[in-house]
Amino acid sequence: MKKLTTKLKAIDFFCSGGGMSFGLQQSGIDVIAGIDCDSECKETYEANIKGAKYILADVEKLKENDLSKKVDIKKNDDNLIMVGCSPCQYWTIIRTNKNKSKKSKNLLHEFHRFVKYYNPGYVVVENVPGILNRRKESGLDKFVTDLEKQRYTVHYEVVSLNNYGVPESRKRFSLIASRLTNEKIFPRPNNSCPAVKDFIGEKNGFSKIPAGYKDNTVFMHTSAGLSEKNIKRLKLTPKNGGTRHAWSNTNLQIDAYKNDKRNVSFSDTYGRMSWDKPAPTITTKFFSISNGRFAHPEEDRAISLREGAALQTFPKTYRFIGSSISSTARMIGNAVPPLYAKQIGKIIIKNHYDRK
Repeated sequence: MKKLTTKLKAIDFFCSGGGMSFGLQQSGIDVIAGIDCDSECKETYEANIKGAKYILADVEKLKENDLSKKVDIKKNDDNLIMVGCSPCQYWTIIRTNKNKSKKSKNLLHEFHRFVKYYNPGYVVVENVPGILNRRKESGLDKFVTDLEKQRYTVHYEVVSLNNYGVPESRKRFSLIASRLTNEKIFPRPNNSCPAVKDFIGEKNGFSKIPAGYKDNTVFMHTSAGLSEKNIKRLKLTPKNGGTRHAWSNTNLQIDAYKNDKRNVSFSDTYGRMSWDKPAPTITTKFFSISNGRFAHPEEDRAISLREGAALQTFPKTYRFIGSSISSTARMIGNAVPPLYAKQIGKIIIKNHYDRK
């Protein structure tokens, strides 16, 4: 094994509340900085990613040589990892309003500028699978081609994070590139396939709470409020995986679905999670039952902020400092699950110190 004197260090672009940074730190990598344009994320990032600098900046406006003035890095550093997990709503296959996310669609190109300029030892990209489906438009084709021209060995896959110990049916595009080896680097799935019951519920330290409960402690077991009508709907929704179809023929049916005779439109909305299955992908709207299958398996409420964070594999000690339920949920839902990030970090460390 080759002994290297300098510890691997990483810069996390589009770091949000620090999911990727935390996982990399847990693997043993020194995260020296996180970059994001969202001032709401600063306190959360700094409270959890000890020793890292939070750089509040719009990457589109940040110049390559200005980065080295903000943090101590240099070109062609074999020990430097550049990570780009840009906001990905524009490329998601989930039906959302793409106009709001149009500004973020070129962020891979912006990250690409810094990779070309600094030529780090390693590059990591994590995004939605849709970035691969529209690889030319998203800039992925050019990104990979240029990496290969820079003599990087590039490997990417779309993976199911449930196979890596994350209790969600979350699929992600992941890329790891290195210019230090001809071997393709990628973490192997452990196929543990955990379910909701392995992370939340009373046996995991989550007491029963009503809808609208506000937890003012750092645990933040806070649940969004519900209208009287929505509480009635949940009371009629079968426990452990039930759907809104249980009340579709009653006066509680939602107007938008009244003409949907086959009950196929947005069938997961207002649905309950199942104890024995992985959760759906935890999105930025997981606190709302009208935005997906985000109702608690048994209790008549949406899952709490801390339950969403637990399903994203954040530890219970992770501090989220947000101005509202929605801002905190955005940090949680936008995050790379730390458990998966840790596995990415570990495989990079192994390659770095085992390479010949």
